[in-house]
Amino acid sequence: MNRKTWRRLNYLTGWLGAALLVAGYLLNSFGVVDAGSLTYQLLNLVGALCLLDFSIAWKAYPNAITNGIWLVGAIVAICLIIVK
Repeated sequence: MNRKTWRRLNYLTGWLGAALLVAGYLLNSFGVVDAGSLTYQLLNLVGALCLLDFSIAWKAYPNAITNGIWLVGAIVAICLIIVK
């Protein structure tokens, strides 16, 4: 894969992650999904994973750490939902 294609895919991954996190936030804020729902946590999981990939690729380590923590939180929340 050439560099230009890689950059485009990485930007798309970043935008997808941002869109998923914002969508989850807005859906929760407007009462469409509950913060304890699997849907909300999956939005957080995939969004954080996409942004983590983007942040690491661009060596934006503070963002990478933030999204890594967000990702771990989503994983724990999903595990708790499954166990219930």
